[in-house]
Amino acid sequence: MNKKQLTYFEKRLIEERARVMKELGHYDESFNSTLQGADGDLSSYSFHMADQGTDAMEREKQFLMASKEGRYLWHVNQALGRLYNNPEKFGTCESCSSAINFERLDALPHARLCISCKEKEEDAKRR
Repeated sequence: MNKKQLTYFEKRLIEERARVMKELGHYDESFNSTLQGADGDLSSYSFHMADQGTDAMEREKQFLMASKEGRYLWHVNQALGRLYNNPEKFGTCESCSSAINFERLDALPHARLCISCKEKEEDAKRR
């Protein structure tokens, strides 16, 4: 991979990291807001059991989405580490040592496996 491509992927990964950090900041704000502030009620207790269920479901969805973004951030940080620590091997499959297609890296800049090795890994997980 040439220097221009490495610079391109560095920029992409840094942009992705900034986007995810911003998204996690939004989740942090929503987790810190109280139920009382969210609906304007003076009491933090819902008056109906269905309201309590809806509130609990919405909080659970937010936690799941924040967890997913956190895992994605970890992958992006790992890719940046690979790029900075060993730039000559960035874009090389960790399994078979062949070059990962530019199109795959462009779509998924944190990819560490080529398509065929990733398919093998997913097939093994299904069994």
